[in-house]
Amino acid sequence: MINDKAILVGVDGSNASYKAAWWAANYAKHAGLTLQIVCAYSLPSYAAVSFDATYTAMGDDNAAHSDAQEILSKAKAIADEQGVQAATLIVTGDPASVFVELSRNYNLIVIGNRGKGGLAERLLGTTSSSLPAYAYCPIVVVPYTDDDGNLMHLNNTITKVAVGSDESKWGLKALDIAASFAHAWGAELDVISAAPQVKGADQSVYDSYMEDLETRVKPLEEQYPDLKIQKRIVPGSAVDTLTKASYDHDVVVVGSRGRGGFTGLLLGSTSQGLLQHSVGPVYVVPRKYVEAAESRLDTVPSSPAEVKPKPLDDISGVKEVPVEPAEPEVVQQIEKTIDPEH
Repeated sequence: MINDKAILVGVDGSNASYKAAWWAANYAKHAGLTLQIVCAYSLPSYAAVSFDATYTAMGDDNAAHSDAQEILSKAKAIADEQGVQAATLIVTGDPASVFVELSRNYNLIVIGNRGKGGLAERLLGTTSSSLPAYAYCPIVVVPYTDDDGNLMHLNNTITKVAVGSDESKWGLKALDIAASFAHAWGAELDVISAAPQVKGADQSVYDSYMEDLETRVKPLEEQYPDLKIQKRIVPGSAVDTLTKASYDHDVVVVGSRGRGGFTGLLLGSTSQGLLQHSVGPVYVVPRKYVEAAESRLDTVPSSPAEVKPKPLDDISGVKEVPVEPAEPEVVQQIEKTIDPEH
């Protein structure tokens, strides 16, 4: 079950999580990666917290387990529709801590964001326990709707990628990953650096920011000579700029520093959080992932992050539960609901 070429997607029975499963399966197919799907629940109040369904009896583990299997069967069928074979897991207990431990074993974790409630809120809810801040692998958060409740369409092919860039090691790693991601899809890369708005600042200030940005991007231009890269310096808020970028880019890539730093901007108040307002998938490069890569630079230049995997048997509450995919008509209805344009 430990596979560094696997993507893990979390589902909880919400349409948002099924949309995340669709995105994860589409990406896995394109990238040649395997897919694993996990459903999490906790007792005694799993019905109120984790699943969309309503139950008359709380604390019924058999009912919870059965419903988790049904949720997994629907998500598995979504993957099957795209020609991707998926293994299925059930997690019991606190999903936030379990997902952090699971992140040691995966290339990428994908979750859907539907706002308040469900798995997404439990994994994204607070900076201190959030998955994007503390995971050992990158996280993609897929939005279900925009702020007005409009369903977001997801493209089968990624053609435009935006990345928030600064001089921190997190920003540099995010830039590196965004370039690799865009190159793999044959997409354009828009590198965005936010400059503080300073009263009385002249053009030379922004020219200096652009010079620094060009220095950061130059190695990538040499590494990917066919990659179309656009560089922009934008005065003002990085979060506002990246949120706007989510409207005309298929993915927005950002680095997360853990405590403080950009994590506060990612996960902060409703008025400023990028994850709450992005209308497209946000690809987050967490602090622990960056530090793992950094620890190897002295011996293996340009190496990927190396995080020691953790066997599932050593992670409390995780169990592989094979399920049969749901009937095609059930999947067709789900796909029609989550994205009518498909």
